[in-house]
Amino acid sequence: MQVRILSDAPLKETIMKLLATALAAVFLFAATESQASTMRASWYDCATPGQCSKSKRTASGERFNPNALTAAHKSLPFGTKIRVTHKGRSVIVRINDRGPYARGRNLDLSRSAARKIGCKGVCVVQVEVLSKRRKA
Repeated sequence: MQVRILSDAPLKETIMKLLATALAAVFLFAATESQASTMRASWYDCATPGQCSKSKRTASGERFNPNALTAAHKSLPFGTKIRVTHKGRSVIVRINDRGPYARGRNLDLSRSAARKIGCKGVCVVQVEVLSKRRKA
């Protein structure tokens, strides 16, 4: 019986190929949108009843409407549609504002969107990106 001793060159080459393949897979996986992510959400409204109709504007420039199904997110492009689910109830909202700026929160829902899913105060939600608006 003969014992074959492998040289270091083929072994190093094989390891480098495996590492390159694994690294490419990690980058490919990171580049794709995840199916759903868990976030802490809150909701926001006008400070006073007449404030919304007067001057409150969102970061996208449109007038804030607490009855619209909209949300604020720090980085998703304006116009992106997401499905927000809380305790089995879902709502589809459009990103039209920036925020929230409170520590530990990732999403601010309009009053109407929060009511549709039963979110009172701060709640844990599942978020799925449905369509991402491309920047022009």
